[in-house]
Amino acid sequence: MSQLSCSLGLRQPKLDADLRAFFRDARPWSFILFREACVSRVQVTALCAQLREAVGHDAIVYIDQEGGRVARLKAPEWPVWPPAAAYGALHARDVEAGLEAAKLGHRLMAHELKSMGVDGDFAPVLDVPAPGSHKIVGDRAFSDDPAIVAKLARAALEGLHEGGVTGCIKHMPGHGRALADSHFALPRVTAGDEDLALDIAPFAALADAEAAMTAHIVFDAWDGERPATCSPVVIENIIRGRIGFQNMLMSDDLDMHALTFAMKGGLRARAEAALGAGCDVVLQCSGVLKEMQDTVEGCRVIKGAALERARMVEGIAKHAPGEFDAKAGWARYKTLMADLAQV
Repeated sequence: MSQLSCSLGLRQPKLDADLRAFFRDARPWSFILFREACVSRVQVTALCAQLREAVGHDAIVYIDQEGGRVARLKAPEWPVWPPAAAYGALHARDVEAGLEAAKLGHRLMAHELKSMGVDGDFAPVLDVPAPGSHKIVGDRAFSDDPAIVAKLARAALEGLHEGGVTGCIKHMPGHGRALADSHFALPRVTAGDEDLALDIAPFAALADAEAAMTAHIVFDAWDGERPATCSPVVIENIIRGRIGFQNMLMSDDLDMHALTFAMKGGLRARAEAALGAGCDVVLQCSGVLKEMQDTVEGCRVIKGAALERARMVEGIAKHAPGEFDAKAGWARYKTLMADLAQV
């Protein structure tokens, strides 16, 4: 049966009758769990099963679990993972140790997620923070060196894959120069094409990644009128063209105020604009039923090239991981990270 080109957020620990009925009819392609939806391992496992039963297909269940500030799974129920910058700091001291830690940390994360039925993670971040930029990226970035970002992000993505979890590189074509947080404002990047070439370099190096998330940012050098998410110019010429990314392209959250300032209309209009510009799937993360209903009105059935891209992502998410000794993995990970006092 067909699925709709959206990924919808959950902010409650179990489904009520209204949400269950809505998901049954809307059949979103995937879901996203937020902090309010994650109480315990047993509860998350049950929620994932409820979501898949409601839509009648083995939907991917995503989460934002980068580590550091962006972690929906919190202690003491779940382990604490460091921000991406910790791997960059270790890499600066010992290249091989940094790469091993980035991969192993994400393999351990995948082990935790997969055990509960969560098979997608909106990570790793490939943004390259520039001097003076907004702190929204900050330590979520592996490094301020594009080459190092690419290497550590590759290791992180491999760790997720080995654990049967699909990743999503973000925020394409780069959030590192933004002077504002797109959750609350519409950032405008005035840098020239030469500087922006540094920002897209990590994304080009990982252009074979199965999925990417767009940035709600206006880039004057490429399209001074529309944020990347809603810009056919940026998506076609920069993301699909210069970066060479041909796989699943997902919008950032349509609820973010950047899009409120960027365009007229509500969630339906935003969904239509993002999909019309070239996104394959849109994210809507409020968890509010009426807002989800408005969003799906602007979505469409996934088909054609978008369906092929979706199947690629699903193939990774539904992959059964091989044997993994998590206890030994944690012991090694703590040894690698001990000097940075992150674990």
